[in-house]
Amino acid sequence: MLSLANANNASGLLLACLLLIGSPAIAGEPPIVAAASDLQFALTEAAEQFKQQTGHTLRLNFGSSGNFRRQIAQGAPFELYLSADERYVQALFEEGYTQDEGVIYAIGRLVWLQRSGRDDLPSEDAPLAAVDDALTAYANGASVRIALANPEHAPYGVAAQQALEHAELWEPTKPLHVLGENVSQAAQFALSDDARGGLVAYSLALAPALSERSEYVLIPETWHSPLRQRMVLTNQAGEVASAFYQWLQQDEGQSILRRYGFATNGAGTDDVSVE
Repeated sequence: MLSLANANNASGLLLACLLLIGSPAIAGEPPIVAAASDLQFALTEAAEQFKQQTGHTLRLNFGSSGNFRRQIAQGAPFELYLSADERYVQALFEEGYTQDEGVIYAIGRLVWLQRSGRDDLPSEDAPLAAVDDALTAYANGASVRIALANPEHAPYGVAAQQALEHAELWEPTKPLHVLGENVSQAAQFALSDDARGGLVAYSLALAPALSERSEYVLIPETWHSPLRQRMVLTNQAGEVASAFYQWLQQDEGQSILRRYGFATNGAGTDDVSVE
């Protein structure tokens, strides 16, 4: 049910509902949504379906969760923030920039992604075997790279670092790292000519734009901290952003996320578990 905080009486509530549901043209620009780049394809599809149902357009900005967290604290006009790391949302709430603590909308997964036909795809038992291959090639003088998002502000970069540390490959591979500003850019780097591959979001590997020219293997969830993805309405949120926030927690929104590899069981609460 939508939160209509500005409606002070029954007539105001009715008017707000009519404006939201009955007319696609609300005064002002479409609300701006700040979303982690692992949502690039899933959220675009969700926003299109939301528009078909309600007539309302959203402006989607994709990037690193850490950068968006900083920009919101600096006054950026984002109305809805979907982070790939719940800690950024919790920090903004504690600092007074959001309406509440938000909700977990999904759990992300990490994969090893490489270009189709590049080399043998690692097995599930040894998903980072390609990294060992890249180290051997590098030692023999080859120019080879391993792509990942920047761990300083991208949650999937943190997960990639943790996975490499788990396999005792973080320090040895540092000369091979090429860092994306966000995980979407890291996926592009992973499929470039001089890259053996990269550690990126499962949701991107499943997107048709990438799946047609790539292959992947899942990284065990125990190799990195859970990618608990939380969303929240900022203090600038209006009715359309609030409606989309609620829509994403319902069956239609959650089903889209599941198609892109996100775990959503119990989403909308703090009880989402990793399957």
